[in-house]
Amino acid sequence: MRTTPHNTLSTHRRWRRTLSAVTATAALLLTGLATAAQAQAAADTSTSKVTWTRSCALPRHQDEMACNALRVTGGVTAFQKQHGMSAKTAEATSPSGYGPTDLRSAYGLASAATSNGSGRTIAIVDAYDDPNAESDLAAYRSHYGLPACTTANGCFKKVSQTGSTTALPTADSGWAGEISLDLDMASAVCPNCHITLVEAKSATMANLGTAVNEAVALGAKYVSNSYGGGESSSDASYDSAYFNHPGVAITVSAGDAGYGAEYPAASKYVTAVGGTSLTASSTARGWTESVWRTSSTEGTGSGCSAYDTKPAWQTDTGCTRRMIADISAVADPATGVSVYDTYGADGQGWATYGGTSASAPIIASVYALAGTPSTGSYPAEFPYANTSALNDVTSGSNGSCTTSYFCTARTGYDGPTGLGTPEGLGAFTG
Repeated sequence: MRTTPHNTLSTHRRWRRTLSAVTATAALLLTGLATAAQAQAAADTSTSKVTWTRSCALPRHQDEMACNALRVTGGVTAFQKQHGMSAKTAEATSPSGYGPTDLRSAYGLASAATSNGSGRTIAIVDAYDDPNAESDLAAYRSHYGLPACTTANGCFKKVSQTGSTTALPTADSGWAGEISLDLDMASAVCPNCHITLVEAKSATMANLGTAVNEAVALGAKYVSNSYGGGESSSDASYDSAYFNHPGVAITVSAGDAGYGAEYPAASKYVTAVGGTSLTASSTARGWTESVWRTSSTEGTGSGCSAYDTKPAWQTDTGCTRRMIADISAVADPATGVSVYDTYGADGQGWATYGGTSASAPIIASVYALAGTPSTGSYPAEFPYANTSALNDVTSGSNGSCTTSYFCTARTGYDGPTGLGTPEGLGAFTG
């Protein structure tokens, strides 16, 4: 089982992040403490005894990205508790996490998901190939009664970063889990949308960025990116080369290693998406949320960028550069979402996933439900003009920081959850 790494997603150069992450992981493996450490971390959550592992391997080289998907390996999730299920009944033959109805209920999207989305395309950008992407997507959608989305009916398309439908990248089991998570979340929130999966040939920022450009060139107005790495002085050039696409809603995961900024969530051109713990409740809304934090090294990312300039629409005063995040959605694996994946060692059918890899495609799909962004706009600014149409998350933290709101929830804007989570579509139009 892959182990969860220490929090090395700092504001230093990526090569330092990679070296320290690999060293820490190797030490854990050599001492045999990884599984126990992960279990102890998960025990700190409100839904106890939920354990998980990273879906993707750690970066091995400078400027490589890691996907932010976490696959649950044991315990009883919030969904299972809600439905009186035990860990023994949670097998790969049935879902054990939140499904489309839960997500739409939590975020006020039930009506919009039924009526909106036709003719709109969500692009999912990931690294490597998932050979079972289309068949696994079909299984997920069939189980939940969603309309078919296939190559044959024109709803689904899978291409490489150059746009080829035949010359695809090498397959990878870990990234296949990430791909399944992304495709399923887009389907859950916007079932009438078309989906284009753009697969980069590797997890470098250059290749993933090229895939983002290809997604936009193919006509997608909503592009989800569920990966990240440490910041570097190269980020400004990456911004202009890959993410400056006015009129396109580009969402990026804030990270899964707790407090600390990472790129490309720090890009001033994207919507940085943080993560929450989401549980059913007796409130009028029917749900409650708090900052997702499992331990000091596991939780949603946030922080003040060391390199990226602050966009005009972001007005918090404690950070003079770009602040992460803008918006948030469910990411805690203990309150995770159901995913169907059959490729490779990790693909055994139904699984529960978390991480901000879940929240990024959820928010991209909310933008898609809301409609085409206005020409020349940067959709990351839309929620800042419509804060009343959000669920303000006011409890929890993702670590320790000198400036409180960088890592601690409060009324109004804060780093871990941004302006809050969707309550309908009002905050995502402009």
